[in-house]
Amino acid sequence: MALAKKAPKVWLSLPPDEIDGLPDGPDYSYWNGEGELPSGIEEVEFFVPPYLKGPLAVPLLPRMRNLRVVQTLTAGVDNLLPHIPEGVTLCNARGVHDASTAELTLALILASLRGIPRFVRGQDTERWYAGFYPALADRTVLIVGYGAIGEAIEERLVPFECDVVRVARSARATPRGPVRSLSDLPHLLPQADVVVLVTPLTRETEGMVDATFLGRLKDGALVVNVARGAIMDTKALLVELESGRLNAALDVTDPEPLPAGHPLWHAPNTLISPHVGGSTSAFRPRAERLVIAQLNRYLTGESLENVIVMS
Repeated sequence: MALAKKAPKVWLSLPPDEIDGLPDGPDYSYWNGEGELPSGIEEVEFFVPPYLKGPLAVPLLPRMRNLRVVQTLTAGVDNLLPHIPEGVTLCNARGVHDASTAELTLALILASLRGIPRFVRGQDTERWYAGFYPALADRTVLIVGYGAIGEAIEERLVPFECDVVRVARSARATPRGPVRSLSDLPHLLPQADVVVLVTPLTRETEGMVDATFLGRLKDGALVVNVARGAIMDTKALLVELESGRLNAALDVTDPEPLPAGHPLWHAPNTLISPHVGGSTSAFRPRAERLVIAQLNRYLTGESLENVIVMS
């Protein structure tokens, strides 16, 4: 008599009983990075680490001896990638954060150009800061890291009547226009009024925005970072900000969280948000749809989406 096949064990960081449409069959457990671990860690096949708590998941991976898939809920996987065991498939959350991160990017650009932080401080002190402020219209916006989020950012930039220049690791053609390669940056940076950083953090991009990169920007340019803080040399940025030559809007910083007393907090012409690009009401339904779709593919033997190629 053949033995019944054991149900695959799945650990989710979203409560399984709150997700409509989860496929039948797996043995689901819930762990959001808090409290005791569920039982059966050695049998876990499909693991969804807690959102924005990647470091907590790292020491668990070697204990998951039956692990086949790690499905993150983040677009970036730099904190997990070096720790994925051989033979395990890592998938990111491409598509989950596109809309929210693009929204925040536009908010940071518009708030910085139009002087919104100054107006808020003026309201607190009952001061009237009238005058002329930069517009987004007729500006050149350089998107560095033109993937799914970069495309979503451009979609939202189009109605603002600005010119968009696209840059990615490799040059390619898109329906909206050409994408230039990273090697073209030295020639493109001097043209940019706004530079949006949305590239993944890799060995190639870590510290990419250094003194040389920043020095190629025109006076008054705005640097927007919605990618990872380590892409930027913080000391080099501070030199430019404190001189008043450049402006910055940062959703991510290095270090992060930004500690009390750090000079970035009080740097001139700097707007800081606390890494909230994807943390919106749009996250949960998109994350659930991704997990359901990926589990269905896994259980039926179909190819998974958003697979990260290990280098």
